[in-house]
Amino acid sequence: MANGNQTVVYLSEQVVVLFSCALSFVGSSLIILTYIIWSDLRTTPRRLLVYLSVSDWLSAVSYAFGVWRVFHTDSLDCVVQGAISTFANTSSFFWTVAIAVYLYIFIVRSSQRVADSLVLFFHLVSWGVPLAITVAAVSLNKIGYDASEVSVGWCWIRIHTPDRVLWMLLTGKIWEFLAYLTLPVLYILIKRHIHIAHAALSEYRPILASRPASHSFSSMADMKLTLIPIIFIVLRIWSTVRFILLLVGSPARQNPALVTLHGIGNTSQGAANCIMFVLFTQPIRKRLCTALCCCSKCREEAQRSHDGPQRLLPGQDTSTQREEDSTSRVRTDR
Repeated sequence: MANGNQTVVYLSEQVVVLFSCALSFVGSSLIILTYIIWSDLRTTPRRLLVYLSVSDWLSAVSYAFGVWRVFHTDSLDCVVQGAISTFANTSSFFWTVAIAVYLYIFIVRSSQRVADSLVLFFHLVSWGVPLAITVAAVSLNKIGYDASEVSVGWCWIRIHTPDRVLWMLLTGKIWEFLAYLTLPVLYILIKRHIHIAHAALSEYRPILASRPASHSFSSMADMKLTLIPIIFIVLRIWSTVRFILLLVGSPARQNPALVTLHGIGNTSQGAANCIMFVLFTQPIRKRLCTALCCCSKCREEAQRSHDGPQRLLPGQDTSTQREEDSTSRVRTDR
C-alpha cells in the first residue's frame, strides 16, 4: 500500500481520477462556452460561475497531468504543475465563497447594486491572493514532490519541507476550512429568506398566478446557485480527512478507497457544476439539444448532397431565453 511516507497510486486509481478530470474539463468548458455563445445568459451570477469554472478548468488540466505522470522527484514539470494546481485550487475556494456572498447580498439584503459593486473586489481577492501565495511558495522552494501524502500523484508542498504543514494551510487548507465555516451559514440564511418570502406571498398566489413565468419571485438559476456550497463541501471533505490523518500520523490516509475519493472530489467540481447549471437547466438544455439536432441534420443533408456544406439551422427555442436573468429585473423593482 505504501513505502514509508510514500502513498502508492495504483493504476485503477489513476484511471478513475483521470476520468473525473476529463469530465470536469468538459463540464467547465461547456459552462464557459454557453456563457460566450448566448448573450442573454450573461447575468452576474452566471458570470461568477464562469470565473469559478475557469479555476476548475485549470485545476482539472493540472491535476490530470499530475495523475498521469505520478511524479517521484522535484522536477521542473512537477513544480510547474504544483504551482498551477495550487493557484487554481485556492482560487476555486475564493470564488465559491464569493458566489455565496453575492447571493446573500442579492437575495437576502435585496441590494443588486451593492452585490454588483463587489465583483471587482471578488476579482482582486479571488485571483490576487492565490497568485501571491503561489508565487511566494514557488520562490521559497516549497512546491514540489509530496509523495502523494495529501494528493493523488500530483505535486503540492514538498514532503521534506520542515514547515510543510504551515504551507499546506497557506496554500489551500486554511481557506478550505474557512469555506466550510462560511458557506453553510450563508447557504442557510439564503434558503431561510427564500422560504419566508414564498410563505409571505402564499396569500397572493391567485393574483401572481396570472403573471408571466418570467416574473417569478426567484429564478431557478439563482436557486441552483445556492447549491454550490453543498457541492463544494461534499467533494472537498475527502482531502480534508486525509490532511487531518496526516496531522495525527495515521496510516489510514494511504487507504486506496480514501485516496480514490480524494482524487475524485478534488477534480469533480467542474463536472458537478455543469450537471447542475447546464444539463439540469431547461433553457440551456433545450438550446444545446437544438444545436446538436441542427448539426446532425446538416451532416445528413451534406452526405446526401454534393453541392457543398449546408448552413446550420437557427432553430432556437426563444420562449425560455429569459429565465436566467429574470431575477435581476425583479430584484431591481424590489
